[in-house]
Amino acid sequence: MLTKRIIPCLDIKDGRVVKGVKFEGLRDAGNPVEVAKVYDQQQADELVFLDITASYQKRKTLVSLVEKIAQNIFMPFTVGGGITGLQDIRDLLNAGADKVSINTQAVKYPQLISEAAGKFGSQCIVVAIDAKRITTKSKCLKWQVFIHGGRTPTELEAVEWAKEVARLGAGEILLTSIDADGTKNGYDLELTSAVTGAVSIPVIASGGAGKKEHFYDVLTKAAADAALAASLFHYQTLTIPEIKKYLREKGVLVR
Repeated sequence: MLTKRIIPCLDIKDGRVVKGVKFEGLRDAGNPVEVAKVYDQQQADELVFLDITASYQKRKTLVSLVEKIAQNIFMPFTVGGGITGLQDIRDLLNAGADKVSINTQAVKYPQLISEAAGKFGSQCIVVAIDAKRITTKSKCLKWQVFIHGGRTPTELEAVEWAKEVARLGAGEILLTSIDADGTKNGYDLELTSAVTGAVSIPVIASGGAGKKEHFYDVLTKAAADAALAASLFHYQTLTIPEIKKYLREKGVLVR
């Protein structure tokens, strides 16, 4: 059985780490290089770097910042934001990223997923899915996919889109619940379960971590392969070693 992963996330805006609630109300959380070094020392399994305004502002990810972070850490490093084509992916991999995360451009040009997987290998290609629950009379009809850092709704339904990106060759899905993001009320177990049950590739659950039990729930009840968190770690509510110790005591295989 594969071990479960605990992954901190750096949401980057204007060269700084930021965090909000439901993708809004962003506040500063530090220098990305220094924050990344702390997570490396805490033996995080991976680090995710998302330039959250790059696609919306139609600009490239900050490659120089990616290089600085990569030079200071020794864990796998995933980078996303503003990727428009194969050259952007090549530039980020050359800058030190181990994987790239595609969201907006994957929705606009799904063939980029298969082209990138063919060129660089599926193991390098993560497709990020930002999903929001759509309800009618309290009944969940679907989870709608959003792009541009959660600003723009699409016609895509999250579970169906997850199946499609897996079919196109993505190696992994980074699944974020916009509803749960930054709330610290727990991951969206229903959304995560629906996606993990629909695809055979690894799923990273994101959005809502607030206590140790939330990690256990999403990794076991919702069958996520990894749990990602941001504010919980940035503001030192919990540390990665504390969570891993708790999970081991609960019988969960972690690295």
